[in-house]
Amino acid sequence: MLSLAPPLLEELNTEKRRSMWTGSWQEGLVRVKELKLGLVTYNLAKGWDIATIIDRCGKTGFEAVELRTTHAHGVEPSLDKRGRLALRERFKNSPVRLLSLGTTCEFHSTDSEELARNIELARQFVELACDAGALGVKVRPNGLQVERGIPVEKTLEQIGLALKECGEYGREYGVEIWLEVHGKGTSDMRRIRRIMEVADHQSVGVCWNSNNTDVAHGSVKESFGLVKKWIRSVHINELYNKDYPWRELFRLLRDSGYDRYCLAEIPASSDPERLMRYYGALFEELER
Repeated sequence: MLSLAPPLLEELNTEKRRSMWTGSWQEGLVRVKELKLGLVTYNLAKGWDIATIIDRCGKTGFEAVELRTTHAHGVEPSLDKRGRLALRERFKNSPVRLLSLGTTCEFHSTDSEELARNIELARQFVELACDAGALGVKVRPNGLQVERGIPVEKTLEQIGLALKECGEYGREYGVEIWLEVHGKGTSDMRRIRRIMEVADHQSVGVCWNSNNTDVAHGSVKESFGLVKKWIRSVHINELYNKDYPWRELFRLLRDSGYDRYCLAEIPASSDPERLMRYYGALFEELER
């Protein structure tokens, strides 16, 4: 393995301890005054290298980034020791935090070998995150297996147990596992809650994904209440969408004690810096 984890654990665990005292799953400890804006490189920055990501985020006030796998920046488990150290130092010496690694690891397959491959890949991303100085690894559910005769509960349990295994591995490295609210059937917040109940691990949390299915009667309060104690990361998207109650979401996050980042997951643009400045201004207005 290429992991540099042991020398870095003390620093990362200090960050983890700090976040655990102020994170949303410790309800009532703090009310955050202001949310912070960051970027998911899918899709706006999918063609950017690391230097461009840092430059554009720094110029436009995006304070953190989640690097998506398979994109041009090339941050993958195959990165060697020197590359991992260089990546860590590059972000450490910049105004932008490397917050997380966005993977496509998923745990709903009926093929036991495919499931094992995804768990192993998630473990490799945990080591990479630790070496690079990232706090979390984003994974996802990606559907149910009802059409194959598999009961919903069995698939949810399988996903939860896989997350538990990944979470335990992450705990050893000071890295959290974040389950994105994603997939046909699995994006139902009641099912996300059930998965989290099965996982039942302090290093496993939810990545809120701002899906239209969160909304009931113009509100996300019910959906939010189902998972709020597990929220460790937040993806936001088209803030101009008036059908999604952004102000309410941001208020609920603040009131829950969430003190991390809202990461913009938005399409590519021919004028990205201009778009990012407008996006940041709208975010600031909506989260007041």
